[in-house]
Amino acid sequence: MTSPHDPYVRVRGAREHNLRNADVDIPRDTLTVFTGVSGSGKSSLAFGTIYAEAQRRYFESVAPYARRLIHQVGAPAVGEVTGLPPAVSLEQRRSAPGARSSVGTVTTLSNSLRMLFSRAGDYPEGAERLDSDAFSPNTAVGACPRCHGLGRVHRTSEELLVPDPDLSIRDGAIAAWPGAWQGKNLRDVLDALGYDVDRPWRELDPADREWILFTDEQPVVTVHPVREAGRIQRPYQGTYMSARRYVMHTFADSKSATLRAKAERFLSSEPCPVCGGSRLRPEAMAVTFAGRTIAELAGLALTELAGVLAAAGGDATARVLTADLLARIGTVTELGLGYLSLDRTAPTLSSGELQRLRLATQLRAGLFGVVYVLDEPSAGLHPADTEALLAVLGRLKETGNTVFVVEHQMDVVRRADWLVDVGPLAGEHGGRVLHSGPPAQLAGVAESATRRFLFPDAPPAPREVRAPSGWLRLSGVERHNVRGVDAAFPLGVFTAVTGVSGSGKSTLVGQVLAGALADRRGAEEDQERPVTGYARAEGLDSVDRLVQVDQRPIGRTPRSNLATYTGLFDVVRKLFAATPLARERGYRAGRFSFNVTGGRCETCQGEGFVSVELLFLPSTYAPCPDCHGARYNPETLEVTLRGLNIAQVLDLTVESAAGFFAGTPAAARSLGTLLDVGLGYLRLGQPATELSGGEAQRIKLAAELQRTRRGRTLYLLDEPTTGLHPADVEVLMRQLHGLVDAGSTVVVVEHDMAVVAGADWVIDLGPGGGDRGGRIVAEGPPAEVARAPQSRTAGYLRTTLGLA
Repeated sequence: MTSPHDPYVRVRGAREHNLRNADVDIPRDTLTVFTGVSGSGKSSLAFGTIYAEAQRRYFESVAPYARRLIHQVGAPAVGEVTGLPPAVSLEQRRSAPGARSSVGTVTTLSNSLRMLFSRAGDYPEGAERLDSDAFSPNTAVGACPRCHGLGRVHRTSEELLVPDPDLSIRDGAIAAWPGAWQGKNLRDVLDALGYDVDRPWRELDPADREWILFTDEQPVVTVHPVREAGRIQRPYQGTYMSARRYVMHTFADSKSATLRAKAERFLSSEPCPVCGGSRLRPEAMAVTFAGRTIAELAGLALTELAGVLAAAGGDATARVLTADLLARIGTVTELGLGYLSLDRTAPTLSSGELQRLRLATQLRAGLFGVVYVLDEPSAGLHPADTEALLAVLGRLKETGNTVFVVEHQMDVVRRADWLVDVGPLAGEHGGRVLHSGPPAQLAGVAESATRRFLFPDAPPAPREVRAPSGWLRLSGVERHNVRGVDAAFPLGVFTAVTGVSGSGKSTLVGQVLAGALADRRGAEEDQERPVTGYARAEGLDSVDRLVQVDQRPIGRTPRSNLATYTGLFDVVRKLFAATPLARERGYRAGRFSFNVTGGRCETCQGEGFVSVELLFLPSTYAPCPDCHGARYNPETLEVTLRGLNIAQVLDLTVESAAGFFAGTPAAARSLGTLLDVGLGYLRLGQPATELSGGEAQRIKLAAELQRTRRGRTLYLLDEPTTGLHPADVEVLMRQLHGLVDAGSTVVVVEHDMAVVAGADWVIDLGPGGGDRGGRIVAEGPPAEVARAPQSRTAGYLRTTLGLA
């Protein structure tokens, strides 16, 4: 029996996902870290049980309407949870934010800045004072009418629409036109209008070329199609649409991502000619504070913005509003994000940066008596920035809150008050609480995979550094905060690019280096490259293939999953179609797809889930009331393969499936590569929405490892260890080093010092973030970079290498 003043959150009989009737007691008002290998069940305990139970109680307390939804949304599989205060979840959401979402909107700093301009701005003589909404590009009263508050406009040109003017219209001169019948129709309409469709484009009259490409007219004409053998083609009324009109219409309105991407190839994006990229109406841009417009202040790095506001002075209203802004900015900069600007769009931020911005907002909210549940807040953080994060988590605790953190970073684990270690392994081999207590006591838990990393016996054994087989050099790199940099990447080795958050690592590797390789075909060495941002490149011909493995989701709905992405599902469906019952009923492979009508459950249309709309809350997914998540109708589920139906096969873990399909080479190869990258605990049908960014990246890597011929390939990976326990990092590194041993080149952007210490070559950017970064401060083998005096990475690397 627990008293009302019991200082513990007590969980009894947790069975969510792979948890095995887990019991755990966690003290409140502490910083508690949940650890364990990927798939061990730590997130199922922290988020799937503790936070989900707090959310369920919230629903119950709101209204009868919300209580009715509990049965649809579902409650966590747990016997009892006591001592649980209200909870706030800060997960690393991987959904793509909209283009209008920015640092300013996420942190609500934009609201405060707009209020400052509205109440304390310097207005032109006789100008009417504006409401704060007039300074927002996301409102009708504030947005520039030309670009609708986006700051950029899309235009096209004859050069983009007609890349080869030697072709005739019949031969496809207008590359922007659609294919198949629609493109033929437009050509036939032009012919009927009297234009010569057989002369080379460059020989047509300039006025005709202008009308064909850019007219807004849409004339209707009778078309007499050329007769083809065996086809009856009658005259019809055809409507003409210019190439520009077609491209703009497709880009703006098409629901097809493929068509929109094709249309975008024929458009150039440039700052809006009316607002100059400020996104605001002229009336708002005429108001200044400290001599600058709101767009100019929003474009400054937060550290620089704080300096301008601190020196601004002004009347009492201005001083009160700037003091509030400075306090809010201080929280963000304390988390190592001072290099960001308010107008930086949210889609360009990493999931770790987004989570820390939300954390800064929570810190300012001043709540107490709350449980904060955080998902790897150190993700994307250089060890130097982790210190600031720990200070902020400490302040949350000191103000009377409980902080639960799912974390793999051992520096964070060492600073915890309490440690919950789940394992010992992943999936069905995990799900047990191995330790719940002070971190130091984990040393006595022999089963723990975390123990040897938290208490290392000795530094890693030195490994022989590989010699480069050549070099890929970029000169005059100019993009974002990387200015005037000459970078050299060795070929045939493992390179780690490091640096504090915002130093320019992802810009240099993910944008400039990847862009250089993507546009090398047919490009002149001295050709200006405004998109990829470098002046000259050497050694590009030494790379046959570029494989960029990022952390973007493999799908955005429960319909996309591990089996569909890797191609494994095609093999499975063919095996089911070959069973005796399927042949007897005439079921083909398509019958076993949940993406088409026939075999799927039509209530949920094969998703296994239905969307549940919650009043005043975001919609959520709940199991389908008819198939209960199986995705298929009863007739399809009657067909079995070695005793399992298609839904049961999709419910197998990769590890279990490897044994089940051991005699099927095509399936065994896919499953083997997934096991090789440490994903044996995932279920074949696990929805993409449940996968972390690190898991998505390893699935993409596994799909690449299935290739039997790779040639001279360059692999670019952006923080591949995000979301990985150190034991899983070892598994992943073996695969990546195996690629190098096979003749490929691997370049990773990475903060994990164990990975950096095991590299052949290190490029360290900095010395700081934002405007204080963007330079290569050290490069060379790890032991050499560890001694670099200017590098903020050097000290942490020395410690890892055992050189300190």
